[in-house]
Amino acid sequence: MTSLTRNDFLTTRTWHRAVVGGKDVILRHTSALEFLELFGGYMREKRIEVYAKDRGEYDNVDYCLVNTFDGIDYVRFGNVLCTSVNQTFNDMLDDFDNIDEQSLVEGLSHYFYTHGESFDGLKINPKNAKQFIAIKDWAIEYYSEG
Repeated sequence: MTSLTRNDFLTTRTWHRAVVGGKDVILRHTSALEFLELFGGYMREKRIEVYAKDRGEYDNVDYCLVNTFDGIDYVRFGNVLCTSVNQTFNDMLDDFDNIDEQSLVEGLSHYFYTHGESFDGLKINPKNAKQFIAIKDWAIEYYSEG
């Protein structure tokens, strides 16, 4: 069964609340960036990415199954759980070959320009440092006229 999609709502946050609010899942990757308002999202989007302990009912929700939420840094927004900014960026850097690069680079760019043109507040895990260094200039230049 397919859940409601982004087209059914005025905002991405409202869509996420309607589909995963109150469920035992944590928004992750691009969906977390959207909910954290670091990435604007895509028109006609249908997929939501979550950490979950069990596979859910929707075929357009990407359930990344985990045994426990221990070790996942997340924040609660009402009835929605979402990975923290640091967790989101580190998860995406760690899984770089399987993520939406566009959302990651735009999210990092948004972070940079809303934090005094600095990444100093981010806590990038040492294992992700090389990948972060490789793409941080893309993020800095993302909104530059070229």
